Amino acid sequence: MKAGHLQVSTAGHSGTEPLLTFQIITDTHVTADPAHEYNLNFGQALQDLAIHAKGSSGIMHIGDVTDHGLPEEYAEVGRILQLHQDALPEILYTVGNHDVGLGHWESRISMFTAHMAMPGPYHDHWIGGYHFIFLGTEENLPIFCNLSDKQLEWLDRKLGERAGEGGIGGPARGNAGSGTAPLPQQPVFLFLHQPLKDTVAGSLEAQEWYGVMQDEELRAILAKHPQTLLFTGHTHWELENDKTMAPGNGQNATMFNASSVAYLWTDADERKTGSQGYYVEVYADRVLVRGRDFSTGTWVESVQFTVFNTIKAHS
Repeated sequence: MKAGHLQVSTAGHSGTEPLLTFQIITDTHVTADPAHEYNLNFGQALQDLAIHAKGSSGIMHIGDVTDHGLPEEYAEVGRILQLHQDALPEILYTVGNHDVGLGHWESRISMFTAHMAMPGPYHDHWIGGYHFIFLGTEENLPIFCNLSDKQLEWLDRKLGERAGEGGIGGPARGNAGSGTAPLPQQPVFLFLHQPLKDTVAGSLEAQEWYGVMQDEELRAILAKHPQTLLFTGHTHWELENDKTMAPGNGQNATMFNASSVAYLWTDADERKTGSQGYYVEVYADRVLVRGRDFSTGTWVESVQFTVFNTIKAHS
């Protein structure tokens, strides 16, 4: 069987305690109005995370933190975070088109990196021996993202790093690895605001919410690293959809639509009130991805994926 081939099941999988847990939110679209629905939904999602994400290694935000990338919106983000941050793990951010798509590029990306304390439009982090990689546009396009050759080369190199010979459960954050190929059983977690075309919900050509200008180039890189789990936002498509997850089948990354915290979208091409995201549990031989409804504080029972590694961890 091909190295790095991941099998996916929609059933849950019980077992020992996870080696690592983290959560995923996206498309919060915080506005300047404290009473706005989107702002209230963001606060409610953070409250849910503060209660149910005990012991988490981090929250991964996949972009569109703000609605227009304005200073007063970032001030609101800061206010809402301040209310909950004592009970939350670290939040790492992806840049979205709403954050930088309007106005002057340099000022918008500078505002994003300064307010969200991120080093640039793309960055990576080692957490508990696992690699977390964030991609982002390098141009202020209204919908699509533009990934430079430099960023794509960086991604290819980063996907080839590993934490150490022990693989899973290896060195903690800050170890950039040896630069050799990752152990085939160890997943890599990749985050990008826009999905690849015709992959997950909302990205179908007729739906028009795909958005990577270097679509073919990114696919080619991911095909070399099929142990990657790619999480994207942008579409707002509700999780209760048969294309929420696109399996890589050993030929590409396994891809997930992460829905939205601000509001949802449906296959009927209609807006829907709601707020959703993921809780993720990482085990030695599998990754469990569970859908969460933040507006009701309940699990989305039909959205639970177990991504199994077909090559077992070394003893």
